[in-house]
Amino acid sequence: SKLAALFEHPLYNIPVPEVTEKDKLFVVNPKEKFSLHSSGSDKWVSSSKAETLLPTGKTAYDTYPTWLKFHIGINRYELYPRRDPLLPTLLRDLATQRIISSVQKSGGTQLKLIMTFPNYGQALFKPMKQTRDQETPIDFFYFSDFERHNAEIAAFHLDRILDFRRIPPVSGRLVNITKEIRDITTDKKLAKTFFISPAGNVCFYGECSYYCSTEHALCGKPDQLEGSMAALLPDKTLAKRRSWRSPWRRSYHKSKKAEWELNPNYCAQVRETPPYDRGHRLLDLIDMAILDFLMGNMDRHHYETFEKFGNDTFLLHLDNGRGFGTHSRDEPSILAPLQQCCSIKKSTYLRLQLLATQPYRLSDVLREVLATDPL
Repeated sequence: SKLAALFEHPLYNIPVPEVTEKDKLFVVNPKEKFSLHSSGSDKWVSSSKAETLLPTGKTAYDTYPTWLKFHIGINRYELYPRRDPLLPTLLRDLATQRIISSVQKSGGTQLKLIMTFPNYGQALFKPMKQTRDQETPIDFFYFSDFERHNAEIAAFHLDRILDFRRIPPVSGRLVNITKEIRDITTDKKLAKTFFISPAGNVCFYGECSYYCSTEHALCGKPDQLEGSMAALLPDKTLAKRRSWRSPWRRSYHKSKKAEWELNPNYCAQVRETPPYDRGHRLLDLIDMAILDFLMGNMDRHHYETFEKFGNDTFLLHLDNGRGFGTHSRDEPSILAPLQQCCSIKKSTYLRLQLLATQPYRLSDVLREVLATDPL
């Protein structure tokens, strides 16, 4: 395995700082049993009356569903560990766990669903909107492109290969629109948008600000639909997240340019502006620009952090559906933070050099891991 060989390399064995109690997103007693809210949400509470040891002889932690172990493992330095033994199980759960509820996710420009499993785990489902090899037309603006389910899958694996580990785990999945969405949804608005197409396929379009109409309906074959299933982060009531506007955000206007496109010394003012004036936040942003450049994602207007960790933590690389739309051309403007600040983490620089060498070539490693995905 090229990935296994890569993870054996010294650059992938730089130790993470020691994780203290204050560096953990959740401080839990692994002997304590947790009960889950019966509402089907992913909120969980400590069960004070639970026995410290279960009859099986296992600790309570051993009985937690994988998604809960994933949440408990999040810390200041990483979303999940480099050699996370939970990862294969979590990806398998996303691909195979029975879906007991499907509702539309509010907000956002395009249709997404929240799917719930019997173990109270939840996933964000992004349905297939165009064929996998369909390239973004050259006359399309970045903000009018469709989101790609396969971009979400590939982005997770690319982020892991780069050793950032800032994207929640994602798996591809083939979903039955009839049994796993239409027949079980409690979302009345969503339920009203199902229909049978003239070709006899089951379709739906949901409600959203763009592309939610019969002309942009999602149709199965006859009811099988590909999509990406991303593990949800902990509920915001349990772990608040802060959303930050990217300094290199595009104008989202057909003719206006953003300030960074007009001012070659733009980075100097960013360096003087909190939170980029201290710590590694600016370098983390440059990491994100490199990830976006490699997948051709021009749509990075915001990023998030866990509020508990303040400024000294990693950036969450969420919402990568507009990546991987142009395989035949690069977009150098995505690298503006790197170009204008002329700074990069030494570890990132050395890993990029390593991934350009034959035994660890990035495209080969990515191709290998993508071959393990169900889609």
